[in-house]
Amino acid sequence: MMSRTPPRRVVSLVPSLTEAVARTAPGLLVGATDWCSEPAGLDVVRIGGTKNPDTERIAALAPDLVIANEEENREPDLAALRAAGLAVLVTEVRTLPQAFAELARVLVDGCGLARPAWLDAAQDAWRALPVRAAERTAVVPIWRRPWMVLGSDTFAGDVLARLGVRNVYADHADRYPRVPLDALQASGADLVVLPDEPYRFSAEDGPEAFPGLPAALVSGRDLTWYGPSLVRAPAVLAKALAAAG
Repeated sequence: MMSRTPPRRVVSLVPSLTEAVARTAPGLLVGATDWCSEPAGLDVVRIGGTKNPDTERIAALAPDLVIANEEENREPDLAALRAAGLAVLVTEVRTLPQAFAELARVLVDGCGLARPAWLDAAQDAWRALPVRAAERTAVVPIWRRPWMVLGSDTFAGDVLARLGVRNVYADHADRYPRVPLDALQASGADLVVLPDEPYRFSAEDGPEAFPGLPAALVSGRDLTWYGPSLVRAPAVLAKALAAAG
């Protein structure tokens, strides 16, 4: 159940939403996960990981609102927070329009803040992109041991599609399927997109598994985060994809 008055103390269990709140209202956050790395120097209580938060420590912070995500966080942890009497706002973000809508729900409806200028700037930046059909196809590994890739119904897949790149596994039954390397190599993709998170692919670790296939090394923050990075993401990602040839 949401608070009827604007919260004064917020805990975020989602790195991108942590950045969104911290950039919009410094001082509102009192707790965040160990993985919440932005903005740099964020000084709040760390409450564990996204998949294993310390629910007792969160409750001890007595936040007015806990921000979560249906993909990032586990339902048993969210249920424990609700059982402790905390208000929990759970987001769902699988497309770019959903990201914009959920950011407004978190910041304006949930936190009682004025709509931030950066959110409008992000929408303008993406709206300025020309509508295009898929020009290239790609495999998008997100892990290497074992190999896992973007599958169906993902935010990152929607982002790439808006940049003219169709995920080869966009119609897979799973959102993040495990696919053997030989199958990835034989997928017929035009390029491989290698984000630097959650697995830190680099020029020395990743492209060599796809000989002869152009590799686009991209920022995982630009590809998968929904927050202030959405302002720069279309230009940065488009440049990285173009550089791959």
